Amino acid sequence: MPRIGSAVVGTGFIAPVHIEALRRLGRPVVGVLGSTPEKSRRFAASLSIERAYENCAELLADANVGAVHLASPNRLHFEQCLAALQAGKHVICEKPLAMNTDESSRLVALASEKALVAAVCYNVRYYPLCLEVREWIASGRLGEIRHVTGSYLQDWLMYDTDFNWRVLAEDGGALRAIADIGTHWLDLIQSITGLAVTEVCADLKTVWPVRRRPTGSIETFSTRAAAERIEAPITTEDYGSVLLHFDHDMRGAFTVSQVCAGRKNALRFEIAGSAASLAWNSERPDELWIGERDRPNEVLLRDPALLHPAARAHTSYPGGHNEGFPDTFKQLFQTIYGYIDAGDFNAPRPFPTFADGHREIALCEAILKSQRNRAWVRVPT
Repeated sequence: MPRIGSAVVGTGFIAPVHIEALRRLGRPVVGVLGSTPEKSRRFAASLSIERAYENCAELLADANVGAVHLASPNRLHFEQCLAALQAGKHVICEKPLAMNTDESSRLVALASEKALVAAVCYNVRYYPLCLEVREWIASGRLGEIRHVTGSYLQDWLMYDTDFNWRVLAEDGGALRAIADIGTHWLDLIQSITGLAVTEVCADLKTVWPVRRRPTGSIETFSTRAAAERIEAPITTEDYGSVLLHFDHDMRGAFTVSQVCAGRKNALRFEIAGSAASLAWNSERPDELWIGERDRPNEVLLRDPALLHPAARAHTSYPGGHNEGFPDTFKQLFQTIYGYIDAGDFNAPRPFPTFADGHREIALCEAILKSQRNRAWVRVPT
């Protein structure tokens, strides 16, 4: 059976990650689309991809494209998801799924009518030790879950000269640090605990209300200096802390920051159970800390021979051979394309769906409302 072809929309930081992961799985990448035909051609040539599309209509008309990966700016996700689903293509969309819940609810409804995959790239779920934590909790090894704490910290927007389209509300949305990285933390914790966030109480801060924007374009995580800059007002947050209520009276709290020196991409959590605690850090992804009360603490090193079968299924290398950020995309896409290959679109979907993406946007809207009202806000179900 021939493998369906994929096309990738976007030419920024995350698009090559999608392409590399697809190629590692032997999935054909048949074309790419950038914001201009010139960008499409340059990007295709740089990665030896045969076709560079002139526009979205040309991509969707390509019979060789069975799945579309959206790695474009946030403001484009809704219209591109809508068009791809209506064209009969499977869709794998970077988060956020859309700019608001009105848009995302429309996408969820449309996706439910189609025999198509509609997935969101919450790739952090697919670190093997995160999957191991999920199995520990499901089996009762941690006992009753009492509370969870954590953070997602970066430093790439630490200076007022650091700039990217994500800092602009019109391109990225009213929330930035929460929506850009905090949603990964929230999705991960809800996925591994099986508990949904029900209420939030947020405190957000814009450290740089004015940034010095380069007159030319600059890529995500780039440190390239710009000779000319102009002042740009910023309303999106650089920092945020949120108190959380979950199902079954579980409590939690997390902090996000994109101005924390030295933290490059550190997602951390600690889950306290009545029998033991577990802690994990994405900058040391092959280590799981196990906390005990009446015996020495332990560190479990990722080794497929020691993992639950569900976690082992998403582990490609022996112990001591580190698996990290790029591998999570490979494991996510392996799950998605395996589901497509099986052909049973009524089967339960073992990957993040548009419904999960919609839920995260509802969470963001509740967090923004909490910040503005200075109060606890219930998350709509």
